[in-house]
Amino acid sequence: MTQTKTSKAGKRKSSAAKSTAAKSIMKTDRIKRNPGIPFDEDAVRYLPANLSAIERRAATLGSRRSIKKDWQIAWMLKAVSLIDLTTLSGDDTPGRVERLCAKAKHPIRTDILEALGVGDIGLTTAAVCVYHNMVATAVKELAGSRIPVAAVSTGFPAGLSPFKQRVAEIEASVKAGADEIDIVITRTHVLTGNWKALYKEVCRFREACGDAHMKTILATGDLATLRNVAKASVVCMMAGADFIKTSTGKEHINAVLPVGLAMVRAIRNYRDETGYRVGFKPAGGVSKAKDALQWLVLMKEELGDRWLQPDLFRIGASSLLSDIERQLEYHVSGRYSAYNRHPMA
Repeated sequence: MTQTKTSKAGKRKSSAAKSTAAKSIMKTDRIKRNPGIPFDEDAVRYLPANLSAIERRAATLGSRRSIKKDWQIAWMLKAVSLIDLTTLSGDDTPGRVERLCAKAKHPIRTDILEALGVGDIGLTTAAVCVYHNMVATAVKELAGSRIPVAAVSTGFPAGLSPFKQRVAEIEASVKAGADEIDIVITRTHVLTGNWKALYKEVCRFREACGDAHMKTILATGDLATLRNVAKASVVCMMAGADFIKTSTGKEHINAVLPVGLAMVRAIRNYRDETGYRVGFKPAGGVSKAKDALQWLVLMKEELGDRWLQPDLFRIGASSLLSDIERQLEYHVSGRYSAYNRHPMA
């Protein structure tokens, strides 16, 4: 009799955790878009970044919280809803993008979701991210799904094509139907301390984006120091960035927690000073479910629950989704499956 009661209590607890996950995924409130502010060179020049303190704090993120069982499942479902499902390869084809879009609309197999008791939450990824020449294909495949299409732009990944060409590329992607534009900055402006030039560049890119939201890729692996990362973050937000993003995924170092911590603290300070909320996107190298959970912990602890919604937090990834799906199936079946049971694109 005692065992029966325990079992029922366990089921109620499990159901509550899954219900919380579902509500959390769907919950959001509209935010006022960051319009940018006038350039303030003094605010940039004296901006600190304590490397040792940032590294110590980042090192605690994987150990301070232990997320287990149903709550771990809830957090992984949340992570799925925050993924910008991405393909940025030289051998991309319309067929690959079509498959990617199909996966974005149904990221986790139906049998797994039903076994977890969350088959009715309408889970999708946050967006699909592609090169400009694949925007039209993605827009067509995602029609009616409410999943936005993001296009990388401005000479991605190096950002070294002629300036007018980079602006024209943004305008072409918006015209083709892209809802979001992931732009890359000129790293030379950061490395030489030419912050006013960076500000003007990002302002022009924001103008070209129009109503499309702009994610500003800092390519942090190329910026040499965390202080440069913090300064570039602030300048891009001053110029009207809707998101700041770590990497293109093509640098030798991509999304790492110390860099993320420097960026989200810049976001927090910007919100405190201006009242505007700016989003954050780690991208490149986030391929395991446990990595995604660490980024979620970072956002929750540094910026709060509101930054766990897709309008303020994204994870740029592709193989991450396969690993999360494997972990969810393991929770259901008790066995790890082969990756080919979880096709990505």
